[in-house]
This record gives sequence, structure tokens and C-alpha cells, in this order.
Amino acid sequence: MGPIRSAAEPAASGDADLDKLLTMVARGDRDAFETVYDRLAGPVYGLIRKVLRDPSQSEEVAQEVLLEVWRTASRFDPGRGSAATWALTIAHRRAIDRVRSETAAATREQRSASAPVEVDEVAESVEATMEAERVRRCLDGLSELQRESITLAYYGGYSYPQVAALLDTALGTIKTRIRDGLARLRDCLGVSW
Repeated sequence: MGPIRSAAEPAASGDADLDKLLTMVARGDRDAFETVYDRLAGPVYGLIRKVLRDPSQSEEVAQEVLLEVWRTASRFDPGRGSAATWALTIAHRRAIDRVRSETAAATREQRSASAPVEVDEVAESVEATMEAERVRRCLDGLSELQRESITLAYYGGYSYPQVAALLDTALGTIKTRIRDGLARLRDCLGVSW
């Protein structure tokens, strides 16, 4: 009888095969993806279930993760780790994002239920919405690379090294993209930072 391992730890001997399969998925091989799906669905769901605890939400997030694996397989770099580790990292991030989203929604719901809306709050809300629209327009004026880097760093909460890893780009390049993008945003918004 072999060693016992958790559902979140695929067998190391199969990691090389899984790495090869994911490379084939990056080229659009649907059959390879079926095998990747079969091998990763259990560990991905198990990890997400540990974080979320709710079975239906865990299934939903697991499906999102496996879809992301299909769509972003070309970003997988076997030099940085195994395919299983890469997929489980995505799963963990997605699960944490779901927890944060649910917590924020519950907090918003509590605030809106407990406090009556005053006229000043409505005016502030409208002003904030208009400001957000201005920021969106200015973000649209950036290059795709700048927008993606800034969005990951400032809206996604990733550090610069994490952004570099996610985009498979040198850290110095990421810093330059973000610095130049922020300068363009500052000019577009007419603010001084």
C-alpha cells in the first residue's frame, strides 16, 4: 500500500505528466484538458472547500478555477513549479477572493440595513460614482500592459513581484509599466501625488 496523501496533494510522480498535459492544453488540446480536469478537479475542490466550507460555493469556485486553467494554460511555467501547484495556487487565490467578496457584501448589507440614508450620503455616493467613472475612463487611456499591471497591483492587491510572476514579466518591467501608467493616470485625473 502506497503513502497516504490528502486530496490537495497530487502524486509527485504524476506531476511531470500533468506538466506535459498542461503544455498541450496551452496549445488548445481538449483531450489533454479532460485529463487535466479529471486529475485536478478533486484536489482543487478539496482545497477550496477547506477555505469556503460551503459545498455549493466550493463547486462554483472550483469550476471557475478549472476554466481559468483552460484559458491561461499558456502562462504556466514548469520552471517555477508543478502544474498541480500552479492550479492549486489559482484555487487558493480564488477561494480567498470569494471569502473577501462575501465578507464585503455582508458588511455592506449590515451598513445599509442599520443606517438611514441622509441627503449628504446620497450626494457623496453620486460624487464617488462620478469619480470612479473618471478613473475608469483614464484607465482606458492606458496601454493594455499598463492597465493590466496597475489593476493587478492596486485593485487585485498583488505586490509588484506577484504581478511580475502572474504576467510572466521581469520585475523591473512591471515597475516601469506601473510607474508610467500612474503618471499618465495622474495627468488624466489632474491631480498631484
